[in-house]
Amino acid sequence: MLHILNLFGRSPFAPLQGHMEKVVDCVNELEPLFLLLKQKDYTLLNEKAEKISALEHAADLTKNDIRNHLPGSLFLSIDRGNFLEMLSLQDSLADRAEDLGILLSMRKMEFLPAFEPIFFQFLHKNIEAFHGVKKIIYALGELLESSFGGAEAEKVKAMVEDVAFREHEADVLQAELLKAFFTAENQISFGTFYQWEKIFKTVGALSNISEKLANCVRMTLDIK
Repeated sequence: MLHILNLFGRSPFAPLQGHMEKVVDCVNELEPLFLLLKQKDYTLLNEKAEKISALEHAADLTKNDIRNHLPGSLFLSIDRGNFLEMLSLQDSLADRAEDLGILLSMRKMEFLPAFEPIFFQFLHKNIEAFHGVKKIIYALGELLESSFGGAEAEKVKAMVEDVAFREHEADVLQAELLKAFFTAENQISFGTFYQWEKIFKTVGALSNISEKLANCVRMTLDIK
């Protein structure tokens, strides 16, 4: 595990970035997870779900370590509440990844042709939004060096707007996905129908939380 006290010595954002690396490990497993569902390889799918759960646990341990070692004297450059909110939102992203692993491993499900293509577009758009906010978190060091102003601040603001746009695109795709899904509702059981709805909602949470995290960074800029 990263030595949190050493990270705080480098930058107040370094622990946040260290935690984000753990979150990235979780989210990066989602596309392979759904591809295993597409292939109906339920054995490997269950193994993948267990791996995501283990990665989420590692992210939790890092989050708890950060919270337990918050040195108040090192938060002159960032509001402590904003820092903790960003950490909590990042943790929620790892949680959603684990939730998807659990949902897919609860029963043997399968895609239907009516909604499979639009689902993968929807999944990719949500992951795009996540990677957009990941870049913002990784840019915080340069932002600190520029005293939260100048060209670096404008660059981050543009990145925040990009995440918001990708979240909007994900919302549009989700509406199209639901329309396609409802055309196939008579082909599946009520339980499966309900489970797919939960999966759609959980995937959609990735871009929603990413937008909230990006806006939290933007609030830090506005305060400065």
